[in-house]
Amino acid sequence: MEKIKIDTSKASSFVPAKDYSTAFNESLKGFKLLFDKMGKGKEFLGWRDLPFQKETEFDQMQEILDSFTAKLDTVVILGIGGSYLGAKSFISALSSNFPQKKKVEILFAGYQIDADYYAELMSYLTGRSFGLVVVSKSGSTLETAIAFRVIKKFMEKQYGKIQAQKRVIAITDERKGYLKEIADMMRYPTFVIPDDVGGRYSVLSPVGLVPISLAGFSIRDLIHGARDFSTSTRATVNNPVLDYVATRYALFQFGKTVELLASFNTKLKYVAEWWKQLFGETEGKEGKGLFPAAAQFTTDLHSLGQFIQDGNPILLETIINVLNAKQNPKIPNDKDNFDYLNYLSGKTLHEINQQALESVVEAHFKGGVPVVQIIMPEINEYFLGQLIYFFELSAATSAYAMDLNPFDQPGVENYKKNLFRRLGRP
Repeated sequence: MEKIKIDTSKASSFVPAKDYSTAFNESLKGFKLLFDKMGKGKEFLGWRDLPFQKETEFDQMQEILDSFTAKLDTVVILGIGGSYLGAKSFISALSSNFPQKKKVEILFAGYQIDADYYAELMSYLTGRSFGLVVVSKSGSTLETAIAFRVIKKFMEKQYGKIQAQKRVIAITDERKGYLKEIADMMRYPTFVIPDDVGGRYSVLSPVGLVPISLAGFSIRDLIHGARDFSTSTRATVNNPVLDYVATRYALFQFGKTVELLASFNTKLKYVAEWWKQLFGETEGKEGKGLFPAAAQFTTDLHSLGQFIQDGNPILLETIINVLNAKQNPKIPNDKDNFDYLNYLSGKTLHEINQQALESVVEAHFKGGVPVVQIIMPEINEYFLGQLIYFFELSAATSAYAMDLNPFDQPGVENYKKNLFRRLGRP
């Protein structure tokens, strides 16, 4: 079984052996708390079992989704944070960089309150046959609830109330919450968010699987990737999760307070966005945690590269290295050679991109920047399943190593209280 690999050699070397050993032991304690289900927030560890869910349920899901999309050309996913980022990251990673004619186009909303966005979205949907998938455990998350109300009313005007009811799927709590009440009243097809799975760890639940399946990608391969990675990381020896967590923990103790996740593949942009939420909400509490930032190379080397190389030495750099491209154009020969690029003739774009990656690793490492590489054979459902589950295990383990509850996010509520007060919520 091929799997993603972790190379921490150009990062752990920045830490004295004694301090790295201490960091590894703390990480090991966190790893054992996670697998023994003995740590803080243990009631939210249901995501650990999602790679082992019954695949017969996928057939039932697909039957509902096929019926739902039979007369649709567009589906809008409404959600915020973990209710959309996991699905968005997968779909973006597996889709073409450019618009393609598809059976069903997947759009996202409910993750902000941008007036222009919604006006333009409804203008775009006018005349199209669209449906909604609304994702919210409670139904009361403001951004998503506003989007649902606005677009549902627009849908009812376009199709009538009775037809509009047939164009909505709810993904919500099994028993309680506003959305559950609405779904029951309107008889929407409903998928359940498990009680013991929090939003940022929910991508392998219907929260992620429904949109990914609607987009036409294999949720079975996704689950198989996560399952195979899970079964290969039960031991504590040569464990990529422990290697990654211990390296981050040790470097954090040495003043590396920002982790920059970089990729040389544009398809992975939203994977980095999902990763930012996962680690930001899992570790960022009680004055602890590395600040999660992201960059797209080689593009951002022409903007952030100067800071990374010579700026304030606060960065740990983690690079996702994809070894193989699905398509690989070659540089053609030009007899005039006006651009002096004939020395590249015959080389593939992926080969040049890989050389750029190695050059960055060499330059940043020699410049004093610790560099971790996460090595993926290629971008597909199977290896993305591995990558997602690797990050989930790593984030939870890291939080436990820092003596934190990985599954709460008390700081998120502060702005909400202020917003509700300003808006005059009863």
